[in-house]
Amino acid sequence: MNGGRPPAAFLDIARGHHYSKFQEFLKDNFFAVENHSILNIKSLKEQVYEYLREQMRRGRLLPGSAIAMEETSKKLGVSKTPLRDALLQLEMEGFVTILPRRGVVVNSLSIQDIRDYYEIIGALESTALLLAFDRLEDKDMAYLERMNAEMNEAIDRDDFDLYYEKNLNFHNVFLNLCGNRNLVKIAVTLKKRLYDFPRQPGFVKEWEVASIGEHRELVGFIKAKNKKEAVNFIRDVHWSFRVQEKYISRYYTKAATQAG
Repeated sequence: MNGGRPPAAFLDIARGHHYSKFQEFLKDNFFAVENHSILNIKSLKEQVYEYLREQMRRGRLLPGSAIAMEETSKKLGVSKTPLRDALLQLEMEGFVTILPRRGVVVNSLSIQDIRDYYEIIGALESTALLLAFDRLEDKDMAYLERMNAEMNEAIDRDDFDLYYEKNLNFHNVFLNLCGNRNLVKIAVTLKKRLYDFPRQPGFVKEWEVASIGEHRELVGFIKAKNKKEAVNFIRDVHWSFRVQEKYISRYYTKAATQAG
């Protein structure tokens, strides 16, 4: 509760900051915006956040570029309050740096960042799998295998966005069963940083094929009830920077070249 004070997003709407204009703008920029009640106090800030994330993903806000608050708030037809709130969330997630009296800069992603994220995600996902292992049922095994098969189909069609979606679905099976929401939140945020640098129109096909093979091996360990091997495999192979480095250097060099 906030002591009876109207939330910032409500105040922005009440003061006439063109919420309908903002909805229309988002519709024109790849968002399907539902009819929101003004009681949905998160909607304005969350939509600004999603808009900025989409701009990063599509390469319209590249690492090193500045986000002008005045210009962006006018473009979206919102006040600076929801924009500032969205930027604060992005800063907490590592996407931007807010510089006092100097503006907002989109962060770059260094090789050391990638190495650190792989180590952290490996530790988090191995813990998640350990926690979820005894809860995995036959239907979950079938779903894992289906997602892996659909990843392979996406690769055959050179559809990286679909591959990315199915890949997340695969990992979310045990993440969603682990019972630790904070662990899941951190893992999801770090994956966003890794994959949206911005996300590339192409991909390193050998890497994706290798990842599908690793998924298949992981499912084999789980089906065999080999908990220790499964947990170690996802940390020491699937999310090992050393194991994946030959692919990482190719993918992120391409991303850095585009950003430059």
